[in-house]
Amino acid sequence: MKKDIKENCAVFGIRSNEDVFDSIYYGLYSLQHRGQESAGIATYTRSLDRINIHKDMGLVPDVFKDVYLQGNSGIGHVRYSTTGESDIENTQPLMINYAKGGFAIAHNGNLVNPQELRSILERRGGVFSTTTDTEIIAQLIAQEHLKTGTFIEGIKSAMNYLRGAYSLVILQDDKIIGVRDPWAIRPLVLGKSGDAYAIASESCAFDALGMTLIRDIKPSEILVIGDKLDSYFGRKERTAHCMFEYVYFARPDSVIDGVSVYEVRKNLGRILAKKAPVKADMVVPIPDSGINVAIGYAQESGIPYGEGLIKNRYLGRTFIMPEQKEREIGVKIKLNPIRSEIEGKSLVVLDDSIVRGTTIKRIIKILREKGAKEVHVRISCPPLRFPCYYGINMQSKEEFVARKKSIEEIRKKIGADSLVYTSLEGLIKAIGLPREKLCLACLTGDYPVREEQMKLEV
Repeated sequence: MKKDIKENCAVFGIRSNEDVFDSIYYGLYSLQHRGQESAGIATYTRSLDRINIHKDMGLVPDVFKDVYLQGNSGIGHVRYSTTGESDIENTQPLMINYAKGGFAIAHNGNLVNPQELRSILERRGGVFSTTTDTEIIAQLIAQEHLKTGTFIEGIKSAMNYLRGAYSLVILQDDKIIGVRDPWAIRPLVLGKSGDAYAIASESCAFDALGMTLIRDIKPSEILVIGDKLDSYFGRKERTAHCMFEYVYFARPDSVIDGVSVYEVRKNLGRILAKKAPVKADMVVPIPDSGINVAIGYAQESGIPYGEGLIKNRYLGRTFIMPEQKEREIGVKIKLNPIRSEIEGKSLVVLDDSIVRGTTIKRIIKILREKGAKEVHVRISCPPLRFPCYYGINMQSKEEFVARKKSIEEIRKKIGADSLVYTSLEGLIKAIGLPREKLCLACLTGDYPVREEQMKLEV
């Protein structure tokens, strides 16, 4: 399958004194923006000492129509494939059974050394039924557990060999275990309501359930939710939170590593308005990820904000559709301009990023067809130039128009009257975290995951 730009996934886990299926369902529903290919839930039934799993291709409400899984603890997953094919075999959670028991696992992220680990695990006797990184992580944990005293020691040992991004939820008996990689590249948060504790990819899942955000899972942390909370830590690395979570992936109502996604995006708009003022009649966002940026731009510039483009709410993100043909069709039906709003006007159009330039080029074309006098484009993310290997499937340098063309050449290619990106310094300022705590690899080529690591032995 051709590898295109793709979203990552989302995980959710909860333990309570009451049945948790509905909570997982609505938690996953709140995280649907992170993955639209498949969904799955696993619960543990204490009376039967059994893990129950249901998963399938499709959106959360479709997969779980007329389905109910009993249990006081459970995990869930929504997927967009970054490794492995988009098919039923690769849906999650995965169930692993071995000599010391079994567990279910769900994963958000991407390993950079999967083939090396898979080869060694196979030589140790491991048999794989999927093509995902998740099964590699699960088999490694199981094999390391067999060599160590406890399950937690098995996880800690496995973390010595894993390179890349992994935010995990694990269901082991009636315990929920959250694991975040040493770099904390992908988000993972802890929430609470009454006796129930939950772990999720984003805090917006807690809001939907009336839960309170407690804190982020720390880099390299292994958090066990049982009769009490227990925290353990694996090896240490430098923190490297993905900047693209704030720019595009996360929902604006989420708080990630103490930072409001909504405020970051408004900050980016304000910074762009100061950097690149222009005489215009209306500020127009490309929905949805351009909306908050456009609000900030309008507030700072004093130019009226207008809804010049209407999004088809029944269509998923074109940016994360799995195949090129589907994405091209999606662009054509995703957005429709309002002629009465844009005809004869000079527009400032706000979007989150430019990868190939094909989507923004078409949007500018249809705006001009509907009578826009000028189209000035402002992009909240600095130019993308380098592949991501940590859960965003943009792994080919050839994808990035900014590698091949200057900003002026890109402007001409997309047909804009002007084009301005946020600077790297502006992005860091908008997020409000120290530069050394961010992963900026897709902008700078400086990758946080080191080549040096402990080597797994056969």
